[in-house]
Amino acid sequence: MQKNQTMQGMHWKFIAFFLAVYDVFAVNAAHFLALWVRFDCRFSRIPEEYLTSFLHFAPVYTLLCLLVLWWMRLYNSVWRFASFSEFVRVAISSGILIVLHVTITVVAGSVSETSEVIRMPISYYLLGAMVQFLLILAVRFSYRALLLLRDLRLKEGAAPSRVMLIGAGAAGQLVLHSINQSGNLKEKVVCIIDDNPNKWARYIDGVPIVGGRDDILSSAKDYRVDKIIVAIPSATPAQRRDILNICKESGCEMKNLPDVYRLVSGEIPVQNALVDVSMEDLLGRKPVSVDMEEICRFLRGKTILVTGGGGSIGSELCRQIAQREPKLLILFDMYENNAYEVENELRRKYPKLNLEVLIGSVRDSARIEGVFKKYRPEVVYHAAAHKHVPLMEGSPCEAVKNNVFGTYKTAFAAMKYGCERFVLISTDKAVNPTNVMGASKRICEMIIQSFDRMIQEHREREIPRLYAHMEEDAKAAEESLPEDFTAVTSFVAVRFGNVLGSNGSVVPLFKKQIEEGGPVTVTHPDIVRYFMTIPEAVSLVLQAGALGHRSCVMVLDMGECVRIDTLARNLIKLYGLRPDIDIKVVYTGLRPGEKLFEEKLMDEEGLQMTPNRLIFIGSPIPIDVGKFFSQLKELMKTCYEEDCDIRRAIAEIVPTYRVPDETQEKKSA
Repeated sequence: MQKNQTMQGMHWKFIAFFLAVYDVFAVNAAHFLALWVRFDCRFSRIPEEYLTSFLHFAPVYTLLCLLVLWWMRLYNSVWRFASFSEFVRVAISSGILIVLHVTITVVAGSVSETSEVIRMPISYYLLGAMVQFLLILAVRFSYRALLLLRDLRLKEGAAPSRVMLIGAGAAGQLVLHSINQSGNLKEKVVCIIDDNPNKWARYIDGVPIVGGRDDILSSAKDYRVDKIIVAIPSATPAQRRDILNICKESGCEMKNLPDVYRLVSGEIPVQNALVDVSMEDLLGRKPVSVDMEEICRFLRGKTILVTGGGGSIGSELCRQIAQREPKLLILFDMYENNAYEVENELRRKYPKLNLEVLIGSVRDSARIEGVFKKYRPEVVYHAAAHKHVPLMEGSPCEAVKNNVFGTYKTAFAAMKYGCERFVLISTDKAVNPTNVMGASKRICEMIIQSFDRMIQEHREREIPRLYAHMEEDAKAAEESLPEDFTAVTSFVAVRFGNVLGSNGSVVPLFKKQIEEGGPVTVTHPDIVRYFMTIPEAVSLVLQAGALGHRSCVMVLDMGECVRIDTLARNLIKLYGLRPDIDIKVVYTGLRPGEKLFEEKLMDEEGLQMTPNRLIFIGSPIPIDVGKFFSQLKELMKTCYEEDCDIRRAIAEIVPTYRVPDETQEKKSA
């Protein structure tokens, strides 16, 4: 690599040397030609005194030319990308040189009658300056012209992709200019779309502006477009969504330009600035607004624990927390590969971050106890959970062990060691659940509600006793409590729906199926879900944790629900393919425990607004705490039995959980 850089440096110096040699010839040839033309293009007619004066002044003028051209940086420009700026600098240099030429020859001719330098004819100065300007300009811009011709031939020979550019503003012109200059991009912009009628029927660099968004489909057909580039970074998410929804019907490949600033600065080339159109773009949701200052105040200088920190939500929590200057960030996960990748990313991006990565399971009481005893986290984001609905239907006891009792043990340790805030990551599947995963999450919400209620009623000693009875060594568990045990933890659950791109979600599955040639499998044509991007969901989780409410379920506004069938078909179109023609869409039927639609709240919970209009509070449903903990104890015994009816045990705790009947289970099996 160092050798290549050295060779590139030598190549640049060789070009500068060649230009200097050429300029020496050009400035002298230009003025000799001017003298020759002045005297009827006959050398014999040039007076001897003019010829002598020219020969005596030529070395001085040549040196002046080289100095002026060097001062104007005309020997270190990248002439492959020569533009109007270089043209102006050549013109200014020529203007300075003609003034120097006239001044020196006039002054020298006036100083002494015997001087070898005399005043030359006016036509000599004017014509010489013009020819000199043209010769200096020609060699520099001819290099660019030759490269453009070569690139054009390469593009024509390789059948370049025909591109429609949407946006005739500054960003669109920049993309067009970059494509025209680049020899690596085998693309050709054939038409431009812009919603401004004043630009219609006009041209940019010879490319016609053919109309507005209503003309996208017809123009794509008329101009045989292969690719559409959307270069409107200033458009709102809704405007971009509307345009992209039209573009996807064309069957063309689609690219987006979100990073125009780095493109303008030259930091990245156009091929790197263009990205694939994503499902987030088609959803067209407005950017989530959170109170960053409030979040920073809440997290800055604190020890923060994220369980499940290697997962989709947990890792994004770690990324966003790392930006808020915590005293210590603890990433806790049972999967070392995920934790290792997130650790490397965080250490690379935030070298000053105090980060501790720990491997362990929330089901391991001793491990959780040890972590809280050593690090004393002040804030806990509990994202560790089994979340895959169909898999948990096949392994319901594991869902209960990990989700329910992992939450129980982590929440208890948080209380025991005086954690300030405990935030549970829940799901909209916990509302009137039809599957084990959703029901287990509903029990998690009930656990933190019960703990919080007992704290408020000053029954701290009762909680450890209930906890101790669930452990194998009840006496040891109770004796491990510190004498000054006071539970001050504030508990909150944050409930939201699906996140785009998370592990196990439908979008990665659909992408994989499309790339393999299909079919794309959708469970039911009418199934709908709420969607949010991972960064959006996590930023709202952080905001909810900072609000300071206790013993409540916070619900995130996920916008409008999305039909999964529509999402699958849109994703196929983003690949430039046709649903049911290029890629089949197959309906497989609802899976065990799956609902056609999800709910955000149970009827009894109600809804209360918070300062952030995207976060709502559901009032907790009253719980008989004593009865609930007794049921938990029975649930723990049941889930460790061989032939247990775990679903019936769950239904005893969660009345809204609908247990599938045996005929339905056999049918699904």
